[in-house]
Amino acid sequence: MRAFIALELPEAFADEVAALSRQLAAVCEGRFVAEGNHHLTLAFLGELDEAGVRSAMDALEVACAGMGPVELVAEGLGTFGRGRATTLWLGIRRSEELDLLARRVRGELAARGLAYDEKDFLPHVTLARRARMPRGELGELAFPLPDEARRVTLFRSILEPDGARYKPLHTVTL
Repeated sequence: MRAFIALELPEAFADEVAALSRQLAAVCEGRFVAEGNHHLTLAFLGELDEAGVRSAMDALEVACAGMGPVELVAEGLGTFGRGRATTLWLGIRRSEELDLLARRVRGELAARGLAYDEKDFLPHVTLARRARMPRGELGELAFPLPDEARRVTLFRSILEPDGARYKPLHTVTL
């Protein structure tokens, strides 16, 4: 099964991300992430078998042990890719706690021999794929207010024609 580990967005922050996404969808083209699917990926694992899922759950437990809530502060918009492959995202300010959590999760995965996407950690929330930004100004955008994330989850990603559906497999509270 296709899996990833992510920091869940607290409800108020997630609602504000969804509102920002709706604002952007009114002026940008693209395949916007469904409301309720926004998250901050700590490690993308790709395909895992049942044993890999159990190892990832163990890694998550150990990585999060003793960690407290992580502050989320929105820091503007950014993109990956070009042309039809552009991904639009909301940047999240780096913090010692957030970087430490990502390092611990990735370290525990590696210690168990679980492969993950080793790209440098860039804290962000994906808003849209295949995004095409308008030329000129976007207008006044309402960014989410700072908040604290308290849940880290191993998700199964189920690809469907209208986008991905995420199923939580194991959650740890910070």
